[in-house]
Amino acid sequence: MAHLSLYRKYRSQTFSDLIGQDHVVRTLQNSITSGRVAHAYLFTGPRGTGKTSSARLLAKALNCERGPTGEPCNECDICVSITAGNCMDVYEMDAASESGVDDVRQVIVEVAEYQPTVARYKIFIIDEVHDLSGKAFDALLKTIEEPPSHVVFVLATTEYNKVPPTIRSRCQKFEFHRGTLSDLSKRLEYVVGEEKAEAEPAALAAIARMADGGYRDALTLLEQAMITSDGPITLKHVYDQLGLIPEELVDGLLAAIRDGDPAALMNLMEEAWRIGRDPRSVLESMEYRLGDLTRAAYGVDLGAQDATREASLHETAARIGKEALLSIRVAVAEAHKAIRDVSLPRLWLEAELIRIGRQVNAPVGPTAVAAAPAAPIARPAPEPAKAVAASTTVPKTNGEKKVAPVESPSPEKPAPEPALPPSNDLWTNVRRSLGEMSKTMAMRLEASKGRIDGTVLFVEFERQLDHVWVVDVPKRQAAILEQVRAHAGQDWTVQFVVVAKVSEHAESEAVELPAEGERLEQLARGILGAP
Repeated sequence: MAHLSLYRKYRSQTFSDLIGQDHVVRTLQNSITSGRVAHAYLFTGPRGTGKTSSARLLAKALNCERGPTGEPCNECDICVSITAGNCMDVYEMDAASESGVDDVRQVIVEVAEYQPTVARYKIFIIDEVHDLSGKAFDALLKTIEEPPSHVVFVLATTEYNKVPPTIRSRCQKFEFHRGTLSDLSKRLEYVVGEEKAEAEPAALAAIARMADGGYRDALTLLEQAMITSDGPITLKHVYDQLGLIPEELVDGLLAAIRDGDPAALMNLMEEAWRIGRDPRSVLESMEYRLGDLTRAAYGVDLGAQDATREASLHETAARIGKEALLSIRVAVAEAHKAIRDVSLPRLWLEAELIRIGRQVNAPVGPTAVAAAPAAPIARPAPEPAKAVAASTTVPKTNGEKKVAPVESPSPEKPAPEPALPPSNDLWTNVRRSLGEMSKTMAMRLEASKGRIDGTVLFVEFERQLDHVWVVDVPKRQAAILEQVRAHAGQDWTVQFVVVAKVSEHAESEAVELPAEGERLEQLARGILGAP
């Protein structure tokens, strides 16, 4: 007999076996027992959460020889045939591969009008229904709107918004939720016990986290671990299988970033390269670990964790600190997004993590960036003010007057002020340099203006969106500051502000209206001199 995958072998065969979807189970069982069965259901939710399994359970519950019943017996011929997938009155259609209008007509429209062969209802299960073409939906619409009394439709989709409103409005909608870490871990423990295998609780918890709420994904990862493991499934084996790095190494990287220790950081990165991990795997491992540490730091439920690992999470989170965790997590997420465009990812990642460490140890304010004192630049002193001669009348002894030049007292020389670059020229040069490094930065700063007040450069934005884009990411502020210092060479402070765009309207000129009536007569008499 061919090997049967775990996710197929342990597919839910009863409603009580369907984990994590209690709201769906309760509603379906109530509708069956009360006799209020709808003609069309729409199951929506992430992949691997039990949509197709629930559709088959509904088909068994409606057609069971002991029913309709809220719980299929799985013993009668109809239940067994539906489980095996060869029941003549249950039609499963994969819309991803049968999306045309002809497929819908042949499989559904032309068959729906006939009575069931052996079962009580004809059940049409359409998986990934959002992949049907527009014409196929049109062909299905009339049948799904007014189906025969013996027909029940069950539509399943992972993208609810792609299903036309005309179809959605004719179905009862059920939303399937992602599995919690607790539910996934319990399911994995059950399967491990049934398979007579052994696994560490930490390893199962790691698989549950990597599954991202999908039961099918969790069982697939578990099966891979069972096949590749020679003995009990360990946490190290799971990390090796998934291509991630151990938590101890991740904690060391985070501690080196928090302490601003480039030497330790580079040594740990070398260790990650040695065990064959690529830069993206390092960042993914850090993001997973940072997620758990952030939850531990803020008291969020960690799900199914053993006591030792939970204590380790709390200890590591307390050592790094809440603010540092948040800063590092945001920076690592930005790095994970940017690394796909990097030609030398290893070297870039080392430099990026060092930069993050410096940023964490020297945080930048949200709206102002203070620069470190720059070396003073020699400026030519202003020329001294020339003496202004004043004329003073001095009487001569012979009666003649003699004009003698007398120098007026020299005014006190003011202290020379440092020559500041014009604001428009400075900001234009800074903006040009930033635009050469990033097209996005050039677009965001295109409408901004610079204004200098002393040694403060005010960057004025007309659009609130551009202002938020800059101030929300400290490294963008740091990049702007670096360019300002490169062009100005002084101890600058940069502030980002939003200014309202004032539209200038030309003032309307006052125009004198033409004179009429008595006013015209008075003006004429005054001009002509008439009485």
